Amino acid sequence: MTADIKGLNVTRRTVIAGAAIAGANVLTSPLPAFAQGSGTVKLRVLETTDIHVNIANYDYYRDAPDDTVGLAKLATLVDVARQEAKNTLLFDNGDFNQGNPVGDFVALERGLKAGDVHPVIRAMNLMNYDAGTLGNHEFNYGLGFLENCLGGAKFGFCSANVANGKLGATARADKGLIKPYLILNREVVDEAGAKHTLKVGVIGFVPPQIMQWDEANLRGKVETRGIVEAATAWIPEMREQGVDLVVALAHTGITDSNPSGMDENAALYLAKVPGVDVILTGHQHQVFPGPAYARIAGADVAKGTLHGVPTVMGGFWGNSLGQIDLVLQKDGARFKVVEHKSGVI
Repeated sequence: MTADIKGLNVTRRTVIAGAAIAGANVLTSPLPAFAQGSGTVKLRVLETTDIHVNIANYDYYRDAPDDTVGLAKLATLVDVARQEAKNTLLFDNGDFNQGNPVGDFVALERGLKAGDVHPVIRAMNLMNYDAGTLGNHEFNYGLGFLENCLGGAKFGFCSANVANGKLGATARADKGLIKPYLILNREVVDEAGAKHTLKVGVIGFVPPQIMQWDEANLRGKVETRGIVEAATAWIPEMREQGVDLVVALAHTGITDSNPSGMDENAALYLAKVPGVDVILTGHQHQVFPGPAYARIAGADVAKGTLHGVPTVMGGFWGNSLGQIDLVLQKDGARFKVVEHKSGVI
């Protein structure tokens, strides 16, 4: 696999090498010691993205083992990350149900009835994911298959810019294909050992171009809005509900080309929407922070931020785990982010 980002020819090997370097930064450079007492919560946010049905460490095209891919291998990193941190959240950023012969077999030969559990969803259930969003490839096998796929999950999915049927007068008036956002109430332990309830808002986005890429499956059934438009509409409502943290599961890449409003790769522009605390991105099959994005204005690959917002892109096929470590400080009734560090392992 090769990709071209800002004139850089990037191969799968350089992606994996970049992930290893960034991961070393996460593991060997701890967050600075902030207040080590009551009301200070350290939270680790973990991301998988673009799994593409790579459950086992196996390349089905070559019919050979491949220890650089697969949820089975990635699960070990998730276990280690959880052991290292008191408080963790695990999210998937989409493109999980299509991409190799296993996905085609399940969708096109075996089929997936209501009540069946897709193999990737079964693996994610075992790994105790907290939430997920839809990637563009989730629509490749049709809406009925997607509905049955999501029905087997023991965790919630959200996507804010896909309307079921026609678009409403405003984004908030859309009848969403699935929930635009989720609110998770999670018990966390602060640095003094006291327990708190953290209210986490999770919102999802998919490239609006699914209407062209999967027109045969979607025409007349759904419509899409721009990612920034949907975020601008829904995030204030999330804040009105008193969330401590807004996590954007953005199945979209990073580019600094002139925004159109219906951008395929909109993560950089999403970072400017007020109220976004964390961005988990993907779609481009790259790693962020990483050298592929060093030339993009607004992307800080040393700090792992887009316009100051902590951001991560965790590779593809299960070759990397995205990780953002946050320090949250209680400010009155709510928590706010006071320190952060992003990287991939």
